[in-house]
Amino acid sequence: MLTNSVTLLSSSKGDRQSNLLLRNMTGQTPQQTMPMNDSSTNQTCDVFIYKESARIIFPIFYCLVFIISVTGNSLVLCITCQKKQKMNSTTIYIINLAISDTLFTLALPGRIIYYIRGFDWPFGDFLCRLTAMIFYSNTYASIAFMTCISVDRYLAMLHRQRCQRMRKIKVVRGICILVWVVVLLETSPLLMKNTMEYRSSHRTCMEFSHFDSYGMALVLLFACIIGFCFPLGLILYCYSRVSCKLSKTAKENPVTSRSGSNSRAKNMILLILLSFGVCFSPYHINIMQFAVRRLYNVPTCEDLKILKMSLQVTVSMMNFNSCLDPIIYFFAIKMYKQRVMSLFKSYISVSASSRSMQENSSSNT
Repeated sequence: MLTNSVTLLSSSKGDRQSNLLLRNMTGQTPQQTMPMNDSSTNQTCDVFIYKESARIIFPIFYCLVFIISVTGNSLVLCITCQKKQKMNSTTIYIINLAISDTLFTLALPGRIIYYIRGFDWPFGDFLCRLTAMIFYSNTYASIAFMTCISVDRYLAMLHRQRCQRMRKIKVVRGICILVWVVVLLETSPLLMKNTMEYRSSHRTCMEFSHFDSYGMALVLLFACIIGFCFPLGLILYCYSRVSCKLSKTAKENPVTSRSGSNSRAKNMILLILLSFGVCFSPYHINIMQFAVRRLYNVPTCEDLKILKMSLQVTVSMMNFNSCLDPIIYFFAIKMYKQRVMSLFKSYISVSASSRSMQENSSSNT
């Protein structure tokens, strides 16, 4: 995954120490004694050309993400974790997805303040590391659990009898624990590596500035293939098979094709693929295209500026996934949809009755 590759960025500290030693010995800067290397571009290139615009746009965007995500995922956890709720494999995966999104939103206030201050992190190195760990944990836990939901729907519709054991509650809980263990093992190195950088006028957090080395390009490309392309391919395979099954069923039995379960399955297919396409694809495609180009050419300062700007935009799109997940729950779980609609109708009726009481009291006076 990208988290392990990101931890390799700390090796740049050794380069800076070597440069300082060379300057003390020769009285010259490294640029004066040797040709420009891969990292020298970063040292002289100011990539934060969009800072003033970002101070306005990103705080507003992340405030909206925070409000929608907290409201939606809290509602999911409150409804699905009730004792009366019957647990199945899909529900357990969705609960874990909601937990991941809720934990992620806890890190957003710090990022909002960071952007308001113009890419200046005031909370110290440890909280910066913790924020990075939470961010990448949410990203790849979300991808993993969405993949699990896809495989679960595939097994339920095409191999119900043969793979029934794989969908038992105990097995599914074990799979969820395994996902969390793998994700935390992948992201825990971020707690031991410096993710905060000191610049001339501010302290940046999670702005990894050494993406331009040849070795890093190979690592990032491999990480994107394992952490994104493989799950996406698996989801596309599962849901293409499910769609073919639904189409075949519709031709053989039109009554069955109009059932609620088939409709929910189709909606889940559309929404999960939409979530991957809108949220996760732009970020990983951006990283992969830069890595491939780096294998053939050393990036210029202009290339790095474009990369940094596009990363900020695609990262924000990826974070928007925590707002889309509750919509997937709405169409995936029949009981959840019924409870949400019931709460909505109750709220409307209470509001209408209170309004009528106020009107009656005002007319009497």
